Formats: sequence, structure tokens, C-alpha cells
Amino acid sequence: MNNTKPSFDVDQVARIIEQHKNRPGALLPILHGIQDELSFIPSEVLPVVAKQLNLSRAEVHGVVSFYHHFRTSPPGRNIVQICRAEPCQAMGSRNLEAHAKQSLGIDFNQTSIDREFTLLPVYCLGNCACSPAVRIGDVVYGNVDIDTFDQLMHEHSAVAVEVK
Repeated sequence: MNNTKPSFDVDQVARIIEQHKNRPGALLPILHGIQDELSFIPSEVLPVVAKQLNLSRAEVHGVVSFYHHFRTSPPGRNIVQICRAEPCQAMGSRNLEAHAKQSLGIDFNQTSIDREFTLLPVYCLGNCACSPAVRIGDVVYGNVDIDTFDQLMHEHSAVAVEVK
């Protein structure tokens, strides 16, 4: 008998599943709900969701792994998205991407060792007139160059937060 405690709140996940399970196409709303509440989708949740929706674990895993939006590990304290749409690329986002990866020591879809930052690509932040654009948390920044990026990372780091 397995007595290991799950890494997620079972009641919370059950409520999310119950809220959406009778909707057509319930899997995506359930997965979004779980990620919204837990900040990621733990692997231990997949068989629970599969059973409740009468799907195979492979079907649920396939959806989670197909959509880049879903995370299977906890994100960093700050989620940093760099726009990769054409207007941002035309204004230098590729150089900004390379700098961000180098300065944070991670690639897209990875989290820094100190768990401060998760770096994600995004394909439009709706701020094309102020390209290149970056979103940190819920705030979109425009006209972000390398110096601005470094300043934003400093402002959002735990060290800078402690000093404030």
C-alpha cells in the first residue's frame, strides 16, 4: 500500500475537476484550473484527472505536453515572457532573447537555479507599437533593450525586493 502524501492539495484538485468535468471539452478547463491554483500541473495529478474524465493517462499527458502554456514543474518567483512575434523580432527581440538566456543562465521554458525567474517565449503581448515587449508577472513592458531588461531583472530579484 502506498502511503506517500501527494505533492498537491487533493481537495483543491477535486473541486476543480468537479467544477468542469461535465462541460464539453472539460480537459483543458480542468488543466487550466489546476495550473492557476497550483502554479503547475504535478505529474501525480494526471491519473486523477484521467480517471475522472474516463481518459487514459497518456491522453492527459499528451495534452499537457502539447501545449507550451502548461508547466509540469513549479515556476520561478517571477515569470518572464519575451515576445517573439514579428514586430518584436524586427525591433531586436532576438538579441534580447540571447541576452536574457545568457544573463539568467537558462533557456526558454526553464527556471533559474535560485528559482527567481522562469523564462518563457510568447508570440504576442499586444504591445507591437512598443516593441520589443516583455511581460513580468502581469505587467507588460515596452521598448525593452538589454539595459532595460537588466534593470527589470534587478528590480524583480529577491535581493532588490529585500532592500526596498
